[in-house]
Amino acid sequence: MSATKIIHAIPSDPLTGAISVPVYQTSTFIQEAPGVNKGFDYARSNNPTRKVLEDVIAELEGGHSGFAFATGLAAIDSVLKLLSSGDEIIAVDDIYGGAYRLFTHVYEKLGIKIQYVDTTEVENVGKAVSGKTKLIWLESPTNPTLKVSDIREIASIAKSVGAYLVVDNTFASPVGQNPIALGADLVIHSGTKYIGGHSDLVAGLVVTSTPELSEKIKFIQNASGGVLGPWDCFLTIRGIETLSLRYKKQSDNAQKIAEFLREHPEVDKVYYPGLESHKNHHIATKQQKGYYGGVVSFSLKDDTTSAANNFVTATNYFKLAESLGGVKSLLCHPAQMTHASIPREKRLRAGVQDSLVRLSCGIEDVEDLLADLANAFERVKTEKDLKLA
Repeated sequence: MSATKIIHAIPSDPLTGAISVPVYQTSTFIQEAPGVNKGFDYARSNNPTRKVLEDVIAELEGGHSGFAFATGLAAIDSVLKLLSSGDEIIAVDDIYGGAYRLFTHVYEKLGIKIQYVDTTEVENVGKAVSGKTKLIWLESPTNPTLKVSDIREIASIAKSVGAYLVVDNTFASPVGQNPIALGADLVIHSGTKYIGGHSDLVAGLVVTSTPELSEKIKFIQNASGGVLGPWDCFLTIRGIETLSLRYKKQSDNAQKIAEFLREHPEVDKVYYPGLESHKNHHIATKQQKGYYGGVVSFSLKDDTTSAANNFVTATNYFKLAESLGGVKSLLCHPAQMTHASIPREKRLRAGVQDSLVRLSCGIEDVEDLLADLANAFERVKTEKDLKLA
């Protein structure tokens, strides 16, 4: 979607002409008579500021309806509530740690079976599905090893067994990829990341492809109550206004940084869909509109937690913190941070090594970010040499 369409998907206020969406900070709405209102009765059920955000994200993703939740995990939880005991999920093996925790420690106890597979090979999905499969869960690209799956091919498999295909599109954003156009039934975003874009809110978004799914998610949203408040809806809308500019700049920075890391003698592997060496670079090129996102991950030749710790505490512009997608560059050590809830053997099987470092590239001048990484490598090397001396 073009920057023009993104910006003008956000309406001005029809009541006052305000160019910015107003914040309707209210818990309830006056009714003309019982059940007769202006489309709003209670803020959990609906709110004018939230409605704008939900309509905008639906338009950006080419879906039927959008829904805003208090966090990304609340959005994920709402989709899982479509299932019943005895249903099965086929999920990408390199899954976000918070999703893994929710799947394993909450929904497996309720009788829902989860099977984790390497979805980068379509045939693995075909072999894993059965008559009990009701959901196929993808992240593409994944967090943190940037695996890419063929959404269109997997959508065909999902339809063949009557399952929903859910795609977490957080790492690609609507600028980089539109899974519904590729056959997905539901799209999820952590609005905390690229969509909000300024590391100042937490939010979750769900986009549905059909009226039937919209009705189901709306019921779950209202019944469960994990909605996004009006002020955070306003901040998310404001972030969307610059989404295209930010995401493209972050992608450009990440491409240059990935190329730098690929040549560095201390680096073992680099994970970035924009590199031709990436396993499914050809699929990413087909799906992601030429922008591969601002996240780059890499492992060190010294594949130890201590080596990773030394590196992530040696940078200046890259700040050590959870999350990603903001205008300021961040880095983290997934094994101890975002993916600490995943058992080590499963984490390693999914490719999340002990020395894996995840970078979230911001919008700084790329020369400064490259210098920061080079200095960090040099500091780590100097400290290592001093210890050996």
